[in-house]
Amino acid sequence: MVEKKISGIKIHIGTDTNSLPNAIHVTTANVTDRDGALEMLERYQLNLSNVLKILCDGGYTGENFSNAVNKLIGAVVEVVKRNELHKFVVIPKRWAVERAFAWLDHCRRLWKNCERKLHTTHQMVTLAFISVLLKRY
Repeated sequence: MVEKKISGIKIHIGTDTNSLPNAIHVTTANVTDRDGALEMLERYQLNLSNVLKILCDGGYTGENFSNAVNKLIGAVVEVVKRNELHKFVVIPKRWAVERAFAWLDHCRRLWKNCERKLHTTHQMVTLAFISVLLKRY
């Protein structure tokens, strides 16, 4: 199977409260956040069977998304919106995923899409998290 080279990617990550990844899914940039998240949940359905609540940002609002998540893994979706004030405030519930993406930003091969293939990018994200875990724990 030959995989097509692509120019834009999105990385979808499902983390626990310690920012450790439970699910990683890489898609092309034209896939919406909701569709990518549902693909990730479907792919890692067995690993996420004990999840009770999914915390996500405003891009995942909507009854259809909430119903699909409930149908896939039986979890409730809670949308954690940013502060309406236009200043930086740390929102504890959103901090876990933001910290995970910050850890990935330290990986030189992920700051720019050098790989150009989805499966290679997925492996680089996995290796980056392994490197973070070895350094921090």
